[in-house]
Amino acid sequence: MSTSSRFFGVVPVVAVAVMVGCGAPGEPGGEAAGGSPGAVFDERPGTIQLVADPAALPELTLQTLDGRTITSEDLRGKVTLVNFWATWCGPCRAEIPDLIKLQERYPDELRIIGVSEDEGPVQLVERFADQFGINYPIVMTTPELDRAFPGVMALPTSFMIDPDLRVVRTHVGLVNPGILEQEARFLAAIDPDIRVDLVEEDRHGRLVNAAHATEIPGLDLTVLTPEQRVTALQRLNEENCTCGCQLTLAQCRINDSACGFSLPQAEKVVAEIAAS
Repeated sequence: MSTSSRFFGVVPVVAVAVMVGCGAPGEPGGEAAGGSPGAVFDERPGTIQLVADPAALPELTLQTLDGRTITSEDLRGKVTLVNFWATWCGPCRAEIPDLIKLQERYPDELRIIGVSEDEGPVQLVERFADQFGINYPIVMTTPELDRAFPGVMALPTSFMIDPDLRVVRTHVGLVNPGILEQEARFLAAIDPDIRVDLVEEDRHGRLVNAAHATEIPGLDLTVLTPEQRVTALQRLNEENCTCGCQLTLAQCRINDSACGFSLPQAEKVVAEIAAS
């Protein structure tokens, strides 16, 4: 089902900031007509997809690494991108520079919140954020966040939330940053004429887009220490299944849990790491 923006009922956001040094007016990355910032990424879709029946974000209270408190009500009136990630996740590292660019370009329209799934010391995450120059708040994962955003079985996973606190899109794995930008621009009413397809969301779909699985069906990772678990997940997301599917062990377990090859292989990996 397709719809134009005038049928979607988005609450407009009025404050628009122009970043210095991102290009001259009228150039890519520069100020567009009317004072709204131009798009950052050249590769942008002609149509974006949003959920036809979005779920409301429950009440949340988050503590950032630098000691600030963010509540769900603080997010009202802005577009919010909640990004689940980890320092050891390769695809997560790859997309962070693009998230930094988005936050720089849309400071008054978009709020990005990084949710670290790291199980090690919080200082590790703090050093990582400093090293990468992350310019948006980072929080550590909590049971409250797990309940608010169920079904996170792979990293990165990102949830787009509209100004009315509705979860309108879920992205599993690496996603074209131009898509995220178009979604943000539409939801913030910067580009209200962007074409939108309303879709039924499937949060438990196939593992694609370089996603790094964190939960493997049929496999018990609780027998491992946090360090061993990271090692196991890295191997399960890199080593291929021998069933001929051309997928990694993690992908095969999630996409085809009935596969008789992937589970014994995955169990062998876990056993080797547990014994090391």
